[in-house]
Amino acid sequence: MDLSVVNHEDYFAKIGDDHKFPINKFGELANYLIKKKIVKKFYKPYPCSESTLKRAHSEKYIKDVKNKTLDQNIIKKIGFPLVDSVIKRSLVATGGTVLTAKLAIKNGLACNTAGGSHHANFNSGAGYCVFNDVAVSAQYLLDRGLAGRILIIDLDVHQGNGNAEIFRNNNNVFTFSMHSKSNYPAKKSKSDLDVDLDDNIEDKQYIKILNFYLNRLNQENFDFIFYIAGVDIHYNDRLGKLKISDEGIKKRDEIVTENFFSKGIPLCGVLGGGYNKDFKKLVELHSFLHQSCAKLI
Repeated sequence: MDLSVVNHEDYFAKIGDDHKFPINKFGELANYLIKKKIVKKFYKPYPCSESTLKRAHSEKYIKDVKNKTLDQNIIKKIGFPLVDSVIKRSLVATGGTVLTAKLAIKNGLACNTAGGSHHANFNSGAGYCVFNDVAVSAQYLLDRGLAGRILIIDLDVHQGNGNAEIFRNNNNVFTFSMHSKSNYPAKKSKSDLDVDLDDNIEDKQYIKILNFYLNRLNQENFDFIFYIAGVDIHYNDRLGKLKISDEGIKKRDEIVTENFFSKGIPLCGVLGGGYNKDFKKLVELHSFLHQSCAKLI
């Protein structure tokens, strides 16, 4: 069986060639996965419906995004221009994670080639995140009875504050974030389990800490996993403050995916952040998630 991977050409948006967010990575990652024969074909998602979005976002916020009537301060917080291609991208990427989650239930593992917009909360977007695709998808699974207790394991260099806030009072979703202590957001939210990492931490210590907390999480009774596999922990990332190598990221992804797959718990992998100074390296680093899952199928 081949790994199920979701991709759409509309994951690209027109934000300007000089924008610090590497929007071209989504298309280039898809090309890389095909070229390296990691994936044979992609599943194509539909834009997320308003009724599904409302599982994790307020109706007013959704309408303000779609109608381009969003407050300028919120647009500034998001960091993207509120243009048609950004709106379309946000809807399609969220629909992509919903589809990926359903494919994970069917096949045990599935990955999106986007997703992990973990700074968006119920009423607002922030930090290059318009809609919180993982939160929307998690609530979708719960509401449909497709999962009972969900773990969001967030290993992006930035704290998953949006998920922490959205699921603060939801006992069916456990939020775990292991992130740089000194990085964005300046004011952290409270996840169910937060691990604050010191600046410049390297592979050996990072993997040791990860294994410790995975063993702890394995004591819980989860029946679905969302894995936000941000690669901005890399030593050459423009926005990261950690010192993890290529090999460290590859090992991290293999440890996480194998840990849950071996227990028969469906896992939906999404990209998370990555702002490497070397664009080709960024694409390769993001592919480690898909490679680690493809090895297990």
